[in-house]
Amino acid sequence: MNLSKSIDFLLENAGAVIQYRLHKEILGDLNQTQEENLLEKVYQTPLFKLLSTYVKPSGYIGSGMHSWDNWRGVQLHETPLQDGEAAARLLSYYAVPKTNPIVENFVAAMRDEETLRHEFAYIPPEVERFNDRFLGMNSGFCLMILIYTMQAMLGYGDDPEMDEVCKTSFEAFKSVLNLNAFSDITKTRQGKTKYNYPYVEEDTYCPSVYHLAILAYTNGWRTDENVQIMADALNRRNAILPGDNNMQVKIKSNYYSVGLLLRPFRPFQADVIDSILYRRVLTEIAMLGVGERVDIIRESVANVKEAIDSDGILQMRFDSPHNKRYSPKNIEYPTAYVDVRLELDYKRKYALECDLTFWAVQFLTLVEEKQNG
Repeated sequence: MNLSKSIDFLLENAGAVIQYRLHKEILGDLNQTQEENLLEKVYQTPLFKLLSTYVKPSGYIGSGMHSWDNWRGVQLHETPLQDGEAAARLLSYYAVPKTNPIVENFVAAMRDEETLRHEFAYIPPEVERFNDRFLGMNSGFCLMILIYTMQAMLGYGDDPEMDEVCKTSFEAFKSVLNLNAFSDITKTRQGKTKYNYPYVEEDTYCPSVYHLAILAYTNGWRTDENVQIMADALNRRNAILPGDNNMQVKIKSNYYSVGLLLRPFRPFQADVIDSILYRRVLTEIAMLGVGERVDIIRESVANVKEAIDSDGILQMRFDSPHNKRYSPKNIEYPTAYVDVRLELDYKRKYALECDLTFWAVQFLTLVEEKQNG
């Protein structure tokens, strides 16, 4: 598909972040001066400037990571960007280079045990969470896999410090190929409880969105054979995972509902929005290099192309009550369970259309590049 009209639309209407990423990642037409000028515009955006105020002397940003907003009536975060995960996601989505001091120092803080121990000592539950941070790596539900994911997203995924978690992430997906059903790896709690759902033990391999993101943002695991294994595993996962799955993860003696982490991945549909972050997941799958070998990617490519109108703009329906609930219009900050938002103000003409259209261009380009080797 010729995306020239979509690109022209973005060049004419998009804000600083999309302009930078479009030129950097899609068009590849920047010299050093042009790149520096566009980056400076990104650094002047309100959310990046706000994030900069949350950087601590240690290099850590904000307080905690995917953690408590309040504790016993005390508000812990002024805005969601004061959470480490949201901060890392913004830096990644804005494509801030790994050499930027804010990124570099943030990753260094995440790799320093004493700094982390201090950052997770502000309320009692976080102290316990930090002490148990490695429990659940195989099942994809623990603090440390989240911290590793953020490092990968910030451009540090192929460092030696990440080797083991990359292997774990790959094995988590590969393990699915040996399953007839997810009931092969689940257990059932003894006795009757209100939430008597099947569960997996903390050390059971079970692929999560964190495993997916780590592999999407790293390259060291990639061989032709491994990429094919990932494609087969993703297809297998979707085929055997029930849509109403309520599987939990058992960490020590506690059971945690992982929600969207264990739902089947969905193809893009222009008229149905059943989860606010599903475009993000599709992008990360495309980043794996699987091309159209994954069924939902192949379906999504066809649906995206059909949803791009004659002006090159990706059109989606937001008018039904269900779609309004999950509409990207409700997004403001880059938290864990929202899709990627690169435009600053959806009240501005064409801002939402720019976000959607850039995603379409990015997604189709990723799939096409991998399809052609």
